[in-house]
Amino acid sequence: MIESKNHNKNRFAFVVPVYNHAGTVAQVVEEAQALGFPVFVVDDGSTDNTYDEIKEIKGIQILRHKQNHGKGAAIMTGFAAVSAVANWAITIDADSQHYPQDAKKLIKVIPKNARPIVVGVRAGMVGKDVPWTSSFGRKFSNFWVRISGGPAVSDSQSGFRIYPLPEALNLKTKARRFQFEVEILVHAQRKGMPVMEAPVRVNYHPKGERKSHFRPFVDFLRNSSTFTRLIFHRIFFLK
Repeated sequence: MIESKNHNKNRFAFVVPVYNHAGTVAQVVEEAQALGFPVFVVDDGSTDNTYDEIKEIKGIQILRHKQNHGKGAAIMTGFAAVSAVANWAITIDADSQHYPQDAKKLIKVIPKNARPIVVGVRAGMVGKDVPWTSSFGRKFSNFWVRISGGPAVSDSQSGFRIYPLPEALNLKTKARRFQFEVEILVHAQRKGMPVMEAPVRVNYHPKGERKSHFRPFVDFLRNSSTFTRLIFHRIFFLK
């Protein structure tokens, strides 16, 4: 297990939320396993053969939602399970845009005796292979996270993170889809939980190879609704 002298009392585990990523999830899981941490995969109601691709991988825990409830719901299911065996959850997307080995970079920035959320800032978010929804969405979310009373972060939409447990379970985040990842940063800031960042690599495959479930119009509306709720609460209840 990869631990520095400052983290030898900490226990880490991966949480991999997945929905219809049969083509990439096994590689992500196996590369995460190579770090020596427990790996929990949360299948959020996949309708493809995602489960078939991972069911024979030894040593992992697979949790399954009968129906799709959203990425945030899958992460929360993972947190609840991981909290029994670890006190830090490393979340990573199942679409292979991240390199699990970069979890070492996130762990390294955790100060001794501190319990922050650590966000992996994706490098190289430019170029023809980067979807415009990713580059624009990051800037949009960064701005509104700050306006909502959250931290000034560089990549509020990155799914590669470390969360302290059980603290993250107790932040009372309401969103259960993609918006979960921006809302939890706001609640962390309000509760005085540090939010830190570390650079990570990103692999955007040529168009057609990477499967994203982000729907620009629907998820823009959901993001807007979440930020409206957070800003309203900040103005009227956090005086």
